[in-house]
Amino acid sequence: MRRAPVHTKMNPKEQLVQYYRWLRQYGLNDSHSGNASVRDGDSVWVTPTGACADTLIADALIRCPLSGKPGDGASLDAPLHIAVYRSNPKARAVLHSHGPYTVALTLNGEDFVPLDFEGGYYFPRVPVLTIPYDEYVAKSPALVAETLAEFPITVVRGHGAYAWGETLDRAYKWTCSLEWSAKTAYLARPAGTLT
Repeated sequence: MRRAPVHTKMNPKEQLVQYYRWLRQYGLNDSHSGNASVRDGDSVWVTPTGACADTLIADALIRCPLSGKPGDGASLDAPLHIAVYRSNPKARAVLHSHGPYTVALTLNGEDFVPLDFEGGYYFPRVPVLTIPYDEYVAKSPALVAETLAEFPITVVRGHGAYAWGETLDRAYKWTCSLEWSAKTAYLARPAGTLT
């Protein structure tokens, strides 16, 4: 009698590390930029501040309760992640990336409208938030959470994208799709296909 193959499912912490590494591996973050979280019951696991995507391990993730303050050593964006989960009960994962095409094309502060078919299908408009750098820590949690309650992804001007999903895979899809759309729009400009 043949036995069915046994598939081991990664726990949420291991999944989070994998997706955070992919953000680095595929050029959406540098070695120590961005951050990520995944919901686990009444708390979330968040990447630590200054985390290196190349060397991060699951045991280094910081548990942050949804009802309290972030755990010691959690990313500077941990309050933002918690605010997103509180504002959107469907959210199970949040990814923050610094995709260079996304950042470059939104430096003007205008909402990004993808020109390619898939980008337009997924998000007809990507809100771009302008938050003064000296007010970022105080204002970003509420502004980003409020925006992500209505949209799957948003951009903070000059800083990068925040995406949520019912799974890490869905948040990763939104992140990659936005960067691909931004790259397509960037390449279309010198080609003369944009007016």
